[in-house]
Amino acid sequence: MTALVRDNGKARLVAKRGAHPVVGNLADPDSFKSSAEAQDGYVHTAYDRASGRGPEIEKAALEFMVTTAKRPRTAAPSAPARRFIIYTSGVWVLGQSRDPADEAAPVNSIALTAWRPAHEQFILGAATEQLRTMVVRPGVVYGGGTGIVSDLFKSASNGLVRVVGDGNNHWPLVYDRDLADLYARLAANQDASGIYHANDEGDERVNDIVSAIRPYVSVKPDVRYVPIEEARSKMGAYAEAMALDLVVRSPRARALGWAPTLHSVAGNAARLLEEWRNANAQEQTA
Repeated sequence: MTALVRDNGKARLVAKRGAHPVVGNLADPDSFKSSAEAQDGYVHTAYDRASGRGPEIEKAALEFMVTTAKRPRTAAPSAPARRFIIYTSGVWVLGQSRDPADEAAPVNSIALTAWRPAHEQFILGAATEQLRTMVVRPGVVYGGGTGIVSDLFKSASNGLVRVVGDGNNHWPLVYDRDLADLYARLAANQDASGIYHANDEGDERVNDIVSAIRPYVSVKPDVRYVPIEEARSKMGAYAEAMALDLVVRSPRARALGWAPTLHSVAGNAARLLEEWRNANAQEQTA
C-alpha cells in the first residue's frame, strides 16, 4: 500500500504502520505522478484546508486520478480485473435530517460542503467497464488524535467546552478503524460501486458526548453554549456543521458485511480519551 503524505513526519508515521509513504503535494500531481501510475486503485481522503483553494485543488486531483485510472492496462497477471477510485465525501452533504437518511436520500448540502455533491457526481460519472467508482460519506470520524471529537477531548482537558447551539443535535459518527474496514471492503469487492454511508448509528447528541467525557478529565470542564449567530461570526460556515441535527443510516455498507465495532462515543469515552492522549504523545515523538 502506498500513501501520499504532506511531510516527513507523516511519512514516518505511515511507515511505522507498514505502508509506503510518498511525500507530495495534492495541488501538484507531478509530485506523486510516478507513484500514482503504479497503483491499481485510489482511495482519496485528503483535503487542502490551508490554501483557501480546497475545492479547486480537490477537483484537479480527482481529474488526475480519473485520467490515471483509465490509462491502458499492463499484462500483469496479478492485476485486478478493474481499477477503482474511492472518493471521500461526507454526510454534511445531506443537510439537516431528523428522519434517518440512507444512501438514497436526496442531497441538501450545507454551505460548508456545497461544492462536494458535484465532485461526487464527477467520480460516479467516471465509471466504466474497466473502472469502479465509489463515494464514501463518513460521519464525524472519532479515534486517534485529530478530528472534531478529539477537539472535544482537548477542550475538556483544558477546562472549557464550547458547544454550538443547545447541544441536543445528533452527530452521525464513525470510529476510524471501522471506516478503514469499509474502505478495505470496497477496494476488495469487485461488485462494489456507488454511494456508501459510514456511520455507527449510535444517534448520539452532542450533550451525550460532552457529559460522558467530563468524568475522565482531571478538572471538570465548564460547558458554554454558543448561540448559532455568535458562532457564525467567529467560525463562519463551520458553525452550521457543528449545530447540524442529522441522523444517518448505512444499509448499502452493511450489505457488504460491514458492521461497526463501536456504536458510541459516550459509551467508550474513557477508551477514546486514552487513544487521543496516546496519539498525541506519538505525534510529538515522531
